[in-house]
Amino acid sequence: TEGMAEEKESRDYYCEVIMDEANKMNKMVRQLLTLNALESGNDQAAMERFNLVELIQGVLSATRILIEQKEAVIDFSCDHPVYVWADEFKIEEVVTNYVSNALNHLAGENKITITIQELTETVCVTVKNTGQPIPETDLPNVWTKFYKVDKARTRAYGGSGIGLSIVKAVMDSHHKECGARNVDDGVEFWFTLDSSK
Repeated sequence: TEGMAEEKESRDYYCEVIMDEANKMNKMVRQLLTLNALESGNDQAAMERFNLVELIQGVLSATRILIEQKEAVIDFSCDHPVYVWADEFKIEEVVTNYVSNALNHLAGENKITITIQELTETVCVTVKNTGQPIPETDLPNVWTKFYKVDKARTRAYGGSGIGLSIVKAVMDSHHKECGARNVDDGVEFWFTLDSSK
């Protein structure tokens, strides 16, 4: 409306809000396109052998600024390479979504623990964050597109409710499992891959 943004301060504020909303919308559209391609089967997994430890370290380094902002304590150490057989690009998306999700729901000790468990033929990765548990009735629904357990909180960090649906679609395309469970002091998300020793 006329006269609403005559002062520079007001204009700057409204511009910032518009830019912020546009960025959220842009991210959501990109996520929806990714999800649509995965669900329609148009985006086949390009299987290769790669080091999962290096991939996780890369994701942590890419989210370093957010980790610092949240004052998060990251616990991840693996002193040897762990080779898996999967689509590296898509698994990077899965790890990124799990880490972002953990950062956005951090509370308590502000700690994120990432572990790699090497089984006989598979590898299981878990990303655990300290904080509020997910109500048991909501647990099965976290993979559903646009489903948000705490809408007010999701709004605060600009979440779209699509990230975990992408995780599920990626794991389905690999014919592998993923899941979420409440633990003593927080929530743990996990996924499995074929190991490539």
